[in-house]
Amino acid sequence: MRLTLKNNPVLCNYYVTYRCNAKCSFCDIWERPSPYVNLSNVKENLKDLKRLGVQVIDFTGGEPLLHRELPLFLDYAKELGFITTVTTNALLYPKMAEKLKGKIDMLHFSLDSPIESEHNESRGVALFKQFIESIEIAKKLGERPDILFTVFSHNIHQIEEVYQTYCLPNKFMLILNPVFEYNELGSSLSNEELLTLEKWGKKKLVYLNQGFVELRKDGGNHIEKPVCRAGSSSIVISPDNELVLPCYHLGLENIPINDQLYSVWNTKSVQESIKLEGKHEACEGCAINCYMQTSFATEISKYWISALPSTIKYNLEKGTWKNLI
Repeated sequence: MRLTLKNNPVLCNYYVTYRCNAKCSFCDIWERPSPYVNLSNVKENLKDLKRLGVQVIDFTGGEPLLHRELPLFLDYAKELGFITTVTTNALLYPKMAEKLKGKIDMLHFSLDSPIESEHNESRGVALFKQFIESIEIAKKLGERPDILFTVFSHNIHQIEEVYQTYCLPNKFMLILNPVFEYNELGSSLSNEELLTLEKWGKKKLVYLNQGFVELRKDGGNHIEKPVCRAGSSSIVISPDNELVLPCYHLGLENIPINDQLYSVWNTKSVQESIKLEGKHEACEGCAINCYMQTSFATEISKYWISALPSTIKYNLEKGTWKNLI
């Protein structure tokens, strides 16, 4: 029996473009041709997302700062009362910082290594200097970006340096993002490495969703008894103004929205598709963090219990807890 807390989607992954100014070794989105979303569509979709009960808008990409109208998207989202989040490689942040000031509730700067050459190699372009510059600019503007550190076996030993160098002195949250492997069983992190992450998650100014760790220990999502609620808890909108189902990574259906998102979402065909969340063959072993985050939040389970302390910790630190009541 499912003990559902939310019967509506809580998050929208809004892809403003798939284009990216980096060529990360662990991501292939930058290889995809892509348009940019337009302001008119964004406004109509945000109004419908509000009607659907969505609380958080993640303007994502690609690299979202490539879209020159991103500040306008954020303005409108804030007017409607959404929590906003943007993750950036920080290459363009120095140029955009003033326009973005005060508009992003959860701003994340991505970092793969505290060593300049390693970070640049991982990202495929030289952007470590812009990452450092972005931190200084954000501080001057009174912003508190999070440092998003994707944890691999090869960089887990660098958490300490990232924490001591960038997080503690600046009172920035360190988000530990365990690497996921789409359509692969479990995790490439060993049990010992997962235990290391658990210890880090207990430190101040560190966010680690313990549910992610538990899911990896269990081998990820299992299609005979799925944990994933990606389809019902998240809405994915593509740069082509299409609803992507059941999630971006699987992308089995791309349905034109045509400024009718509310109606499209509530069609029988979309709702039937949502019922198959986590049950597709390719869903076996999935542990994609962004979808599991909302899956754990909308249904009472052992993962909900595991995720709750870190969720409270983060939202208290960021001040976003008021928006979630």
